[in-house]
Amino acid sequence: MSERKGRSDSVLPERGAFKRKPGLPLANRELSFLAFDERVLALASDPQVPLLERLRFLCISSSNLDEFFEIRVAGLKQKIEGGLESAGIDGLSPSQEMLAINQQTHLLVEKQYQLLNDVLIPELAGQDIRFFRRESWSTAMSEWVKDFFINNIAPVLSPLGLDPAHPFPRLTNKSLNFIIDLRGVDAFGRDSGFALVRAPRSLPRVVRVPSEICGVRDGFVFLSSIIHSQIGSLFNGMDPVGVYQFKVTRNSDLYVSEEEVANLRRALESELVQRNFGQAVRLEVAADTPNRIVRYLQRQFRLEADDVYHVHGPVNLNRLVSIPDEIDRPDLKFPSFTPEVAPAYESGMSIFENIAQRSPIVFHHPYESYVPVVDLVRQAAADPDVLAIKQTLYRTGQESVFVSALMDASRAGKDVTVVIELRARFDEAANIELATRLQEAGIQVVYGVVGFKTHAKMLLVVRREKNKLVKYVHVGTGNYHTTTARAYTDISMLTKDKAITEDVHRVFTQLTGLGQTLNLKQLYQAPFKLHAFIMKRIAQESCVARSGGKGHVIARMNSLVDPGVIEALYDASAAGVKVELVVRGICMLKAGVPGLSDNIRVVSVLGRFLEHSRVFWFRNDGKQKLYISSADWMPRNFFNRVEIAVPLEGEALARVKEECLDVYLKDNTFAWQLGADGRYVRIESEPEERFGAQQFLINRYSGSSFEY
Repeated sequence: MSERKGRSDSVLPERGAFKRKPGLPLANRELSFLAFDERVLALASDPQVPLLERLRFLCISSSNLDEFFEIRVAGLKQKIEGGLESAGIDGLSPSQEMLAINQQTHLLVEKQYQLLNDVLIPELAGQDIRFFRRESWSTAMSEWVKDFFINNIAPVLSPLGLDPAHPFPRLTNKSLNFIIDLRGVDAFGRDSGFALVRAPRSLPRVVRVPSEICGVRDGFVFLSSIIHSQIGSLFNGMDPVGVYQFKVTRNSDLYVSEEEVANLRRALESELVQRNFGQAVRLEVAADTPNRIVRYLQRQFRLEADDVYHVHGPVNLNRLVSIPDEIDRPDLKFPSFTPEVAPAYESGMSIFENIAQRSPIVFHHPYESYVPVVDLVRQAAADPDVLAIKQTLYRTGQESVFVSALMDASRAGKDVTVVIELRARFDEAANIELATRLQEAGIQVVYGVVGFKTHAKMLLVVRREKNKLVKYVHVGTGNYHTTTARAYTDISMLTKDKAITEDVHRVFTQLTGLGQTLNLKQLYQAPFKLHAFIMKRIAQESCVARSGGKGHVIARMNSLVDPGVIEALYDASAAGVKVELVVRGICMLKAGVPGLSDNIRVVSVLGRFLEHSRVFWFRNDGKQKLYISSADWMPRNFFNRVEIAVPLEGEALARVKEECLDVYLKDNTFAWQLGADGRYVRIESEPEERFGAQQFLINRYSGSSFEY
């Protein structure tokens, strides 16, 4: 790659600063997320998708909604309670926003349970996969359930009768609980009332029943049904006239004051202790729960009627996600697919020889194997000529091969530095534990920068070759996580390009030493210049179009939220620039609106793999430019995170543009298009004309031609 004159990234912009035009048309962020979750739920009802995968998508939809309440709704409620009622950038006040969210989420939950009860459970039963309700148990099954309860469940339960000496307890976030309405007198001669039973997280939420007992190959009962049926044995001498399951969702966001924190790790550890006991934001109860009991629970959790969700089924719906993995029915799942090592990578050579001869090597995961990325750190750890390894870690998984290799490298005497982001949401505790393990192995661990999450994906190896030091780099759009590398679509690049490797080295130096990063030649970095660079690129396309040329922008990301970029795209559309966006999730831009965004098309593509790549392409007056990045187009990525964007050229550019952008814009099977009315409509086609981007890429890399 050719070098450019260096540019200074030493001046930090005002974080989140943007002077937008009054009345800039923007969609609501939270409602856009709910529209995304509707698309996930649509896959659960799609007969083109294998049956057990449909159950999995239903669980993903439920899990998405849990996190939405834990973070987004929780934050909105705090604004309302704090009296902050000024309108947001979309024009809605927090109270208006909350009202719209309540309407949408109640409808969404109703659809989830209708799909489970009226479609999926009957269709699964037709495949000899049955969920046995209490009313359908045979005598043999009832006896089996009783024995299972006595031997496997009862010993870990702690029933709690509620009275002045046993007040309503602090129930953990998203735990399965039962409230029991008791009649009779207790052991001390007092009238009984309510009692609680908490189901420990150690218990499975769905229990397999032996086939000789239930009569089918794959039979299951819900833990809630087992406990419900045996609840009387926990309250001898009293009559449980009503047993009702419920779940409370709490605020799970962590707050660390940047001004007061002296030690980021200790501050996070303190916050994590309270995460499961934050303010309640949602209550899910069994549909048959009497109103007086619902009101009693509302008072305990300080929730309003709109915060209560009456569900016809297990309140912990997302715990059914284990079922597809427990059932050996390949005919009801996506066809097996094993990523192969890319032709551009020669497995008989060392990783360093591969990079030296073929740099840059670009991989498209999960269609191509993640092994070469693992090989870089593994071989570096064992190579006596390697002097130093530096890596960012955001999410790694429980048993990370990267962590093992880094520890081996440190024990072998190499200088190893890891920038680990302690605030990766819901991975904070795991990352704190990981940091301890790394430090115990002699690795220098840096906890990122307070106030700026380190989200960039970078791995740098320094090797001595012929009396000089040579740098090798991996950069990508995905985390260093071998499990998600098989389920997420991402782009990786291995290179020894002097400009890129030197830029990565400078960013690492900044993250550890906190000095200014100067003269980046190829990379663009947030929170410094990335936002301005994207704005400039879009403006250049507008300039070309206004001069009579062809302006064209194609970008792919998880979310599009930043108002500055959205305004620039509106201006580009008005100038005649063709704008094509592949946005998986949240999109606050309004597409196809006459006089505003006539030339902007937005599609969302979902499917077997989670779309995670971030790729930005600009026509650039015929001298096209393409960048892969760790950053979405959101204020948090531009102003509150350390992110990078890396250019690709030549064959790599052409290949990534085709595989990450062009084929997705052609998808007419698992794609939704955003309309001028703000609604997503699924793109439909005749069976013989169907084209799915993910299936096309699976077929390309596997040499097969199977369909879903």
